[in-house]
Amino acid sequence: MSGSLWLGKEGQDTLPYIPRQRPKAAPADDPMDELATRLEELIAAAVHPDEVAAILESDGMTDAHIRTTYGRHDSFALAEELYARVERRYPSATDAAADPWHTSLAACLLRGLVFALPGLAYVLGAPLLAGPPDSRGLPSGTVPLLAAAITGWVWNQGLSHRTYVWLGLGDRPAAARALRTGAPLGALLSALAALAAAGPGELGTAWFAAGQALYLGAATVLLTLGRERDLLYALLPMAAGAALTLPYDLSEAARTGLLLLSLGAAAVFAGRAVAAAGPGGGGAAARSRSGPPLTASLPSALFGLGTGLLVLYAAVGDVLADGAGSAVAAPSAVALTLSMGPAEWLLYRFRSESAAGLRASTTAHGFRRTIVSAIAVCLAGYLVVLCGLTVTGTLLWPGAPHLGAGRLTGLLLTGTVLWTALLLQSFGAVRSAAAVCCAAAGVQVVCLATGTGHPRVVGPLVAGAAAVVLAALVAALLGRATAHRV
Repeated sequence: MSGSLWLGKEGQDTLPYIPRQRPKAAPADDPMDELATRLEELIAAAVHPDEVAAILESDGMTDAHIRTTYGRHDSFALAEELYARVERRYPSATDAAADPWHTSLAACLLRGLVFALPGLAYVLGAPLLAGPPDSRGLPSGTVPLLAAAITGWVWNQGLSHRTYVWLGLGDRPAAARALRTGAPLGALLSALAALAAAGPGELGTAWFAAGQALYLGAATVLLTLGRERDLLYALLPMAAGAALTLPYDLSEAARTGLLLLSLGAAAVFAGRAVAAAGPGGGGAAARSRSGPPLTASLPSALFGLGTGLLVLYAAVGDVLADGAGSAVAAPSAVALTLSMGPAEWLLYRFRSESAAGLRASTTAHGFRRTIVSAIAVCLAGYLVVLCGLTVTGTLLWPGAPHLGAGRLTGLLLTGTVLWTALLLQSFGAVRSAAAVCCAAAGVQVVCLATGTGHPRVVGPLVAGAAAVVLAALVAALLGRATAHRV
C-alpha cells in the first residue's frame, strides 16, 4: 500500500524494533473516598453511625450492592467506617435553617380554650339534664352522654387523621370531601348511640347528646382546617350564657336558645370552611383517586378512644368522690382538657429542642442526654400547668370534691400518660401509644363496671403502670438520632 510501512520481521523496508516503556496506569479511585465526598455534609452532621446507615439505605443501597462495590458486609459496617473517616461538623445555631417546630403559644392556648369551652354547655344545660340517679348511682343521663361522646371521639379522631393525610399530600379539596362526608356521618352515628343508650326518662338527655354530636363534627371540621377563631366565636353565646347563670337564674327557654345559637353558628362556620376548602363533586380524576386506606386511620381512632376514656375516668372519679352527685362536678376533666393547649406547645418545644440537640451534640451519648433533659423539662412544665389548673378549678368550681393527695396523684399520672402518648404520636408511633392508652382505659372501665376498687385507688395504679410502659417506649424510640430528623 503506497505511503505505508509494514513493520515485518524481514525485508529491506523493515524498521528496527525499539522497545517502548508503557506508561503506568493511574490507580483506580477508591469508591469509599468517592462516597465519603458525595455524602460528606450529611455524614459530618450525624451524631451516630446509625444515622449514616439510614442515609445509605435512603440512598437505595442494598447490602448486596455494598458488598460488591465497597467490600463491606452491610450498611452498618459501611456506615461505621464512613462515620470514622469524616470529621464531625455541626452548623451553628445562627447558620441553621429557621426552626420548623416554632409555633405560637397564643395559638396553642386558643386551641386548649376551644377544647375546654364546650364543657360549659353542661353548666348551661344542667336543668335540662336533671333527674334522679340511674341504677349505677351515676347522675341522670350519664350513659347516653358518654355513649355519644365516646362514639364521636373515636370517629372524629380517625376522620381528623384522614383529613390531615390529605392535607399533607397537598390535596385540600380531597380533605374537604372527606370532612363533607365524614363529619355528618359521625354526628349521625353518635346521636344514634345516645338514643340507643338512653333509658326511661332520658329522652331529653339523648337529644342534648345529639346536639353534642353535631357540635363535635363541626368542631372537627374547623380545627382540622385551622379555623380555631371561628370555633371560638361560635362558642361565645354558650360561654356567655354559662357565665350569666352565676348571678341570674336563666329560664329553660333562654338556656336552650343560647345552646342552639352556638350549635348553629358552629355548623354554619364549618359548612363555610368546607366550601372554601374545595369543590364538592370533584372531577373524574379526583373521584378515581382513593387516597390512603381507611384502615390507616384506625390506630388514630383507637388513640382517641383510649385518651377519651382516660379523661372520662377522671371525670367519673370526681362525680363519685365525696358523694358528689352532679354531672358537672368534674374539674379534673376540665383541667385535663384545658391543659391540652399548653401540652401541644410543649410538644413543639420539645421538637425544637431535639432539632437544636442534633446540631449541637458531638456524640450519641451527648445527644441522648440532651433528649432526656428536654423531655424531663417539658413534661415537668406540663405537670405544673396541669396542677395549677386543677387547684384553680377546685377552688372555683361549685361542689368540687376535696383535692386530696390521691386525687392529685392520679390526675398527674393521667396527665403523664396523656402527654407521653401524644409525644409518641407526634413521632408516628401512634399504634404503640393507642395500645397502651386503650389497655389502661380498659382496665379502669372494667374495675368501674365491676365495682373493683375505688377510682382514687385504681386510677393512680393503672395510670402509673401505663406511664412506666410509655416511658420505656419513649426511651427506645427517641434515644435514636434518626427519629428526630425532619
